[in-house]
Amino acid sequence: MRTAGLDVGTKTIGVAVSDAFGWTAQGVKTVRRTDEETDLHELKQLFSEHEVSAVVVGLPKNMNGTLGPSAELCMAFAEMIRRELELPVEMWDERLSTSAAEKMLVGADVSRKKRKKVIDKMAAVMILQNYLDSRP
Repeated sequence: MRTAGLDVGTKTIGVAVSDAFGWTAQGVKTVRRTDEETDLHELKQLFSEHEVSAVVVGLPKNMNGTLGPSAELCMAFAEMIRRELELPVEMWDERLSTSAAEKMLVGADVSRKKRKKVIDKMAAVMILQNYLDSRP
């Protein structure tokens, strides 16, 4: 029973999965978005392969706490996962997760070209790890 973390964007979806104990998050993949049906099919395969039983979707709130168009997109996507894949989904405040992932990759001396390929997956790791750390 693992938890998946998703960083949902308009072009890609970063995917991370917890270990079996729910202690650590590992990056799995960056899914290139095509259409909803294909995106859900690919996520369903990943969730099955990794035995995912719950999903955490990053909620990109504005710095003042309000919800904008990106947050609405993420909430709609989360609802689609709930409905179509029949998994429990929680929303998690992801403010600054992408910039934290970027700083971590820069600190690790990852080239700009490589950072671009993994930034969404690393943001998903940050979202999921923060969620896991908040649980008792």
